[in-house]
Amino acid sequence: MSREFKGKRIIVWPSYIDSSCSRGKGRKIPLSEAVKRPKVDEIVKAAKMLGLEPLILEKKYPRLWFKDTKCIVVNKVKSKLHTLIMISRKIKELRETTSKS
Repeated sequence: MSREFKGKRIIVWPSYIDSSCSRGKGRKIPLSEAVKRPKVDEIVKAAKMLGLEPLILEKKYPRLWFKDTKCIVVNKVKSKLHTLIMISRKIKELRETTSKS
């Protein structure tokens, strides 16, 4: 699966940017950059706004194999970490504008 996208696209699991997850449970970015319980639709919306061409896949996250989850495949910008931080920041921005309305 991920070999098809090697170098061009990355798989984003919600756990990668979730502030309620520990690094051991799958969070990839610093806690200061993470978002509390991100939803798949928020990630997709943020990725679309950033021009990352998101694609949703019905897959189970290996660390949470007992839960039905989805992952999002997006274009990579610079590095995986940089791309994840961009998405997380955009979600924070979207949540702020939604809460102000």
